[in-house]
Amino acid sequence: MLEFISGESPFGVASVIVSLSGIRADTLDDAAELATELDDRGVPLSLLVAPRLKGGYRLAEDAATLEWLHGRKGRGDAILLHGYDQASVKRRRAEFATLPEHEAALRLTAADRVLEAVGLRTRLFAPPRWVASPGALAALPRIGFALCADLTAVRDLRTGAVLRSRVLGVGGGNKTEPWWCRAMVMGAGRIARRGGLVRVSLDAKHLSRSGPRQAVLDALDLALHHGAVPLRYQLAAVRRAA
Repeated sequence: MLEFISGESPFGVASVIVSLSGIRADTLDDAAELATELDDRGVPLSLLVAPRLKGGYRLAEDAATLEWLHGRKGRGDAILLHGYDQASVKRRRAEFATLPEHEAALRLTAADRVLEAVGLRTRLFAPPRWVASPGALAALPRIGFALCADLTAVRDLRTGAVLRSRVLGVGGGNKTEPWWCRAMVMGAGRIARRGGLVRVSLDAKHLSRSGPRQAVLDALDLALHHGAVPLRYQLAAVRRAA
């Protein structure tokens, strides 16, 4: 397996990826507002989508969110599978963090079928809370997935190339306190100055809070100030690093 030093950019210059999870009917307006702000900056989104969420949510029954996701996909945003059913696991445990290969394959297959049925099938995967077990990593290429973005790396599952870069996130298993938001912004600037890959993530349920939302925009703007190239999750980025 090829490995690259932490934060090495696939283009030899700084780059930045912004991802958004937790998109559903009650967060859709805030998600759309953030997407517009990123459009104004020329920055694509990477949208992390799960067929089922807590509270009995089913993506297939959420027509408004599906329409929006299709529209964003048409604009060039990336769609990543973000688990299958987080509500079915114990509280505070990430869905794919400890699964053996067989069980991971069952969940991935079920999720893949749902996304295919709603027209959002993807070969890209980001595990809930960014944590995937060795069994899950082994199951992904069996089901046909080509990329896994986890907490510390972006992995090309077909070639074995690994682009090392840690997620700077708000929510989705990461902290939301003001000190963490400040640290995230400073970390984004530091990585960008060094010519690395800045990975910023946000759970959409925090978009209604001015602090976390502004921290993500500040981190993005600081990375862009240091010349970071806006990217979305894609195999080309990992392969170019090779």
